[in-house]
Amino acid sequence: MPELSHWHIVGESSGRAGVNAVTVVSLFAATLSMVSFVPQAWAVVRSRNTDGISLKMYVITVAGFIAWLAYGVLLGQWAIIVQNVICLCLSSFILVMKLLPQRKKEAVADALTPDVADAGHGDSG
Repeated sequence: MPELSHWHIVGESSGRAGVNAVTVVSLFAATLSMVSFVPQAWAVVRSRNTDGISLKMYVITVAGFIAWLAYGVLLGQWAIIVQNVICLCLSSFILVMKLLPQRKKEAVADALTPDVADAGHGDSG
């Protein structure tokens, strides 16, 4: 276990190459944020059901990611931009699926899971 002195403090320039604690924490937080939408998106695709999803919550979430993306662009910070593009795509997908009529949800889900769609609609022999 590295000693605390091995971790760079924000603003400290020790000249040593390495990973600082802020970078580790921010990458961990960004990864969790991005991955958090995957189970919901996959559940929507598998179940083709969005009844339990809050429309207001996803509208606000998508708006928040748009704001964070604009913030990252204004700062020129690629880490903020990339993370928020991924989160925006995943949360927007869930929002769009919530807004689509059932017939179109089915079509999108079938396109994303062709093996499942073929098994459910194909010949048995």
